[in-house]
Amino acid sequence: MPKIEVDEKRCKGCELCMVACPHQVISLSKNFSPTGYHPACMVKPEACTGCMLCAFVCPDVAIEVCK
Repeated sequence: MPKIEVDEKRCKGCELCMVACPHQVISLSKNFSPTGYHPACMVKPEACTGCMLCAFVCPDVAIEVCK
């Protein structure tokens, strides 16, 4: 099953990955990252297809898709 890993030190919570995800797998965390942002996190892992759209649109290269 694919999953995403978000580098919380790089993620600025821009929400581009949320918009790009066709299955609404990603949301913003309620917790703050060390840099003061709400980072992206995986909320519906069972719906992830590993399409990598989230990683492609991330301007901060904060998302890695693991298969």
